[in-house]
This record gives sequence, C-alpha cells and structure tokens, in this order.
Amino acid sequence: MSPRFTKLTFSFLLLIFSLFSILPTSALAQGPPAPPTPVELMFGHERLDFQMVFKRNFAPQSKFSLLAIAVFSENYVKERRVGDSMVMPFQVNYALGKKGFFLAAGAEANSVAGFGTTLGLTHGYASKKWLAISVLNYQLGESKDVKLFGLYEYKPMLNEAWSIYSRLQFVYNYTLAEDHHNRSFLYLRAGLKKGPLGFGIGANWDQYGPDKISRDNYGLFTRWEF
Repeated sequence: MSPRFTKLTFSFLLLIFSLFSILPTSALAQGPPAPPTPVELMFGHERLDFQMVFKRNFAPQSKFSLLAIAVFSENYVKERRVGDSMVMPFQVNYALGKKGFFLAAGAEANSVAGFGTTLGLTHGYASKKWLAISVLNYQLGESKDVKLFGLYEYKPMLNEAWSIYSRLQFVYNYTLAEDHHNRSFLYLRAGLKKGPLGFGIGANWDQYGPDKISRDNYGLFTRWEF
C-alpha cells in the first residue's frame, strides 16, 4: 500500500467509526444491548494481523443497520510488500422480512482491488452458539468486481465460564472487467473464550492478483469483545 493510500484509508476508517459511536446512545436507551464489537490480533510467524467487526441497528426496531469489517495485515520484514494488505467493507443493510436477509449498499477500501461503491445481498444469523454472516457484493465502476464474503463462528459452552471458540472466514474477489482473480483469503481460528476474552491458534491463507500469489501466516491470536 502506498503511504497516501494508507493515510486516506485510515482517515476514512476513523470517520466511519466516529459516526458509528453515536448510534448506540439512543438505541440502547429503548432496546436490548447492542451486539459486541470484537477486536482481534494474531501474532503470526510472518506478520501481524488485525481485525475489527462492527454491527449496529439504527434503532431497536429499525430495518436499517450498519456493518463494517476492518482487516489489516503488516509484515514484520518491511521489504516484503506482498502480504501487507487491507480489506474494509462498510455497508448499510435494509432488512427483508424476518429471515435474516438484507439488501446492502456501501463502499469498500481494498489495497489490491481499490476503492469503490457496492451493492449486494447479506444474510445474518446469531445465537449463543452460532454467528453467521454471508455477503455477496457487486462493486460499481470500471472494475466490476464481484465479492463473496463469509464469517462463521461456533461457540459451544464447556461450563458456566468457558466455551470453545472457532471461526471460519473467507473472501473471494473477482474482477469481471479483466476476467481474473483479484484478492482472496481463508482464515481459521480455534481456541477458548471466557466472557469477552478469546484466545487460541490461527491460520491465514491469502492470495493476491491474477497470478494468485500466496502468503501464509500461522500463530497465536487474542480477541476482546468491547
């Protein structure tokens, strides 16, 4: 990522989450607690990975909600540019009935695919054991990217205090205009969870560009649900 692109991206990120922080104030006063915001760090053998997932309804009974996911990776060795990456989708969802389907419109900043506005369809499901988020997006503009995103967690209780924590997460981004693969990844997590704290082992497999250049990362992760 160029310094200019990184600066613009982080400015965009700060603006979005500053606006998000205003939303829970009115919603929490009239409805159930807002979903937690998990922040995760993975200390791998090649690089440091960071992720944050933010979801809020406009109001307790509103059909509109916000979803933003920030994923950043930074190599320990500065000369290794491939592997330094950022994927950050931000979207407004409109609920279609009560089955967990949403129309989605928003934007995405991606260090490989670039920045663009998106339209798509989202499905979400949450329970004490499961969290499932699936997103199919089409990026407007010259690139005409199609992206499939999935995040699936399984958290069964072991006893009153501890539970298992596991996650499968993936992205596949394809450029229709140039007819080739653009960006994809598969992330796996397995560990334990107690209250807002989670930790364990993780594995990341990333691919970049039409040649699908691969960069893997294995290590330990820790997460906190704010």
